[in-house]
Amino acid sequence: MSQAPRSGLAAVSSALLAMSRHLEVRDVLKTIVASARELLDAQYAALGVPDDHGGFAQFVVDGVSDHQWKAIGPLPRQHGILAAMLQEAKVERLADVCKDPRFEGWPSAHPDMSDFLGLPIRDGDEVIGALFLANKNCPKPEGSCGFTAEDEELLGILAQHAAIALTNARLYERSRELTIAEERSRLAHELHDAVSQKLFSLRLTAQAATALVDRDPARAKGEMHQVAVLAAEAADELRAAVVELRPAALDEDGLVATLRTQIQVLDRAHTARVTFAGRGVKALPSAQEEALLRVAQEALHNALRHSGGEHVDVTLDRRGGGAVLRITDDGSGFDPKAVRRAGRHLGLVSMRDRASGVGGTLTVESAPGKGTVIEMEVPGG
Repeated sequence: MSQAPRSGLAAVSSALLAMSRHLEVRDVLKTIVASARELLDAQYAALGVPDDHGGFAQFVVDGVSDHQWKAIGPLPRQHGILAAMLQEAKVERLADVCKDPRFEGWPSAHPDMSDFLGLPIRDGDEVIGALFLANKNCPKPEGSCGFTAEDEELLGILAQHAAIALTNARLYERSRELTIAEERSRLAHELHDAVSQKLFSLRLTAQAATALVDRDPARAKGEMHQVAVLAAEAADELRAAVVELRPAALDEDGLVATLRTQIQVLDRAHTARVTFAGRGVKALPSAQEEALLRVAQEALHNALRHSGGEHVDVTLDRRGGGAVLRITDDGSGFDPKAVRRAGRHLGLVSMRDRASGVGGTLTVESAPGKGTVIEMEVPGG
């Protein structure tokens, strides 16, 4: 049973606080749409952010199931009512959107809609989005609109604050992009220095081994062993830098698809069988998704490099509003307490830091000869 909508200042305050709680654009968009639908007690709500090519860069809906959304098909173009709100920048309040002469091009799987309220979201003179609601949950005479002038005024207030929240989120993401660019530049310099040093040492050691091979084979053998160690360290430096420089797939594909792709690559590249299963996990805040990805990468690196196991299984499951990541291997295992006493951390410290940094927890279960299970849980956004 759906709850009755909240009314008055408390409802408006709750909606505005919810919008200000997020910094990532996609989280802000979802919160705006959900707040608008609840505030005006509508069956459906949507928000479109236009691109420069007649379509939408982002389009978020609320009140439409995942199954319905998949059946609807591609994102809409800027036409009909949507175009009117974006191009003419005026409010549209209609008794039946389907009878409007501008109504066109709606997919057959689209839910039925009748009364309609839509308005642009503006940042100064620029229209940065369109917010609209349909099917007011109230009794209404045939041919009349359930949305009132008061609803229109309330949605206008929400849209003004939505513009601020969306602009702030864009500025935050731009700032983060600049920070990432600076970090990539720093990593590139560090990578160059670290790998250059390793390769220089590798070259000198190989030369020494060549000079010793005839007159002192035992020492030459030792030098060749050092060559192998240096080569492995150089490979680790490269691998670590590549991992740090490649989080972009999260933004494009989401956490589940990114994990699945990376694990398929690891499965092909290693003799161990590496599998992945993702069950029921929906989009999480971007900081949580990145933390989960980083922990998975670190745990997989440990399992494949150190455990000697034949199987490594990765699962990502929904738990409440959040998610739980589990990496299990059937390898040699270790004593976590002994590892800490020896000053070797196997990345466990950084994994715990990543988990706690997003409000999550990380547990490690392992023993010699018993394999290892690393589990990370994060709450919902």
